[in-house]
Amino acid sequence: MKTKLFNVAGFPSVIGCIDGTHIPIQSPGGDNAELFRNRKGYFSINVQVVCDADLKIIDIVSRWPGSTHDSTIFNASFIRSQMTPVANPATAAEHRYNSHIKTRNIVERAIGVWKRRFPCLSLGLRTTINTTVSVIVATAILNNLAIIPYEHIDNVDDFGEAEDQAIEENPNALGNAVRNTIIDTYFN
Repeated sequence: MKTKLFNVAGFPSVIGCIDGTHIPIQSPGGDNAELFRNRKGYFSINVQVVCDADLKIIDIVSRWPGSTHDSTIFNASFIRSQMTPVANPATAAEHRYNSHIKTRNIVERAIGVWKRRFPCLSLGLRTTINTTVSVIVATAILNNLAIIPYEHIDNVDDFGEAEDQAIEENPNALGNAVRNTIIDTYFN
């Protein structure tokens, strides 16, 4: 997978691209209804999506009201601890590292394919918030099933306990170390 994404724009060690998208909903009503009104004026769920080079959704966070900024969702996500942009780039290499727009374009295409495959994601959902969140995640799963044949689905129990423990102890350390190695190796 890293090779496919590297071939897009020469950005090494990338396994996924991240972006946010708004899924329109009806007003949920109640005291917190306005939290779901996004900056464009309609009610929505703000969904964070990570996809791979094949446009499969490999991570999804579908629970934030439409008024929530993408950076808030990212900062609260597990993905942030894995690989983060340089907060205050000081060198030319760090600036080049942060400007990976060509590679990121893949997630925009993935979201477009997903929303075209399931028009309810663009037209709006008229269900309760809990049902809406479930529908969003279910369509992401169905989207992936439409992309990959069944014989290529691997066992999801292949994650090692040791790796999980290392990440939990210091979630930013691993991501930051990888990021710094990539900057030093490829962008200097």
